[in-house]
Amino acid sequence: MSTDNDGFGVAIHEGTRFLVAGGLPGEVLVARVTYVGRRETFANALKTLKASPDRETAPACMPGRMCDGCPLIQMRYPAQLAWKKELVTREMRKFPSLAEATIRDTIASPKQINYRNTAKLVIAGKNSDPVIGIYRRNTHDVMEIDSCALHHPLINKVVKATKIGIKKGKVPVYNPKSEMGLLRYLVVRVAEQSNKVMVVFVTSEQGYNEIHHLAKYVQQEVPEVAVVAQNINASTGNVIFGHKDRFITKERTLRAFVGDKSFHLSPHSFFQVNSGAAQIIYEKVREFAKLTGKERVIDVYCGIGGISLYLADQASEVVGIEFVEAAVADATENAALNHAENCSFEAGDAVHLIDEIGEEGGADLIVLNPPRKGCEEKVLKSVANIKPARIIYVSCSPDTLSRDLDILSRLGYRTVEVQPVDMFPQTVHVEDVALLERVK
Repeated sequence: MSTDNDGFGVAIHEGTRFLVAGGLPGEVLVARVTYVGRRETFANALKTLKASPDRETAPACMPGRMCDGCPLIQMRYPAQLAWKKELVTREMRKFPSLAEATIRDTIASPKQINYRNTAKLVIAGKNSDPVIGIYRRNTHDVMEIDSCALHHPLINKVVKATKIGIKKGKVPVYNPKSEMGLLRYLVVRVAEQSNKVMVVFVTSEQGYNEIHHLAKYVQQEVPEVAVVAQNINASTGNVIFGHKDRFITKERTLRAFVGDKSFHLSPHSFFQVNSGAAQIIYEKVREFAKLTGKERVIDVYCGIGGISLYLADQASEVVGIEFVEAAVADATENAALNHAENCSFEAGDAVHLIDEIGEEGGADLIVLNPPRKGCEEKVLKSVANIKPARIIYVSCSPDTLSRDLDILSRLGYRTVEVQPVDMFPQTVHVEDVALLERVK
């Protein structure tokens, strides 16, 4: 048995490929078949007859292998770190251009459980018996998550209080099939240093009265809740947020920290879910940057300005680029909050803005931190046209990272090293920071 990129144990039995949730290489298991496909059969491990030395004897969560959220929770933590390095190495070595790049050992997360400061959960069922959780893989069935081992304990408290509040207030729960009901999603965000919480109730329509009473109940049960907002999403798709927000509390933002930098978080702000690991990533970017105070830096896909602010102290100028206008507004506010006067942010198309900056004197360093799908090739070409001495690429997908590094190799950039960081313990996800240098 081996393990695939999704954390399933892979076994071949009578010519059929079995993907076993909860199975580790070298084990002998009793498993129950859950789904028979044309090419693969899925199963859940029921009993371990011969255990791997990498098996965790007391996992933080017993339902872990039934829930898709934590496929590695049955694996000891050092083995998880080694598994993630192997995953990254496998993806990188698919490309001859990356054969000589150094792949470092995975840096551990400061916390292995209770590290998630944000949760976006689906609300389903009826108001007499609500279910709050996540969709099971490839289904619209919602699996209850009321005490997740990955969530900050305050998130779990808010989930439990919300369930009781829905029952008490008889708040109508939205049904996507009938498109009837009010309450659709629960979004919870924790600012760890202040121990304050933001709660966002996503609803299909206004329903002010029910949400006001629900908010009051949750605040009464969890006094750490400082911000409550209602977001109205009347669309029928599965996008969580709509465009309209209404605040139930006077407070509208949380103040969160990564290292010595502080950030104002609004309901829509993208913020790293593991603050401790985010700090490791930002510090690694700063280390790779080797700034002397004279450099001009472009931070592409800058979000609310985390990496920009980490580099501002050591750069002459930092320009952040982001497509989402609300994120640029947050980033500008965060620069003011941290007195980073050499930081500016622009909203718009990345290619257009990079080309414009190139014409205005270029940059010495470009940081890329795209979403999971990676960069479009035209973005990479625009970056290479500026000819920065260094590129630093931060990625949450080894697959799209290796593809883009290979493209950059043909545009004159050599990947020197890749540093995996465990942003998401117990899961198959891994964040990477890659350093590229221009070939003279």
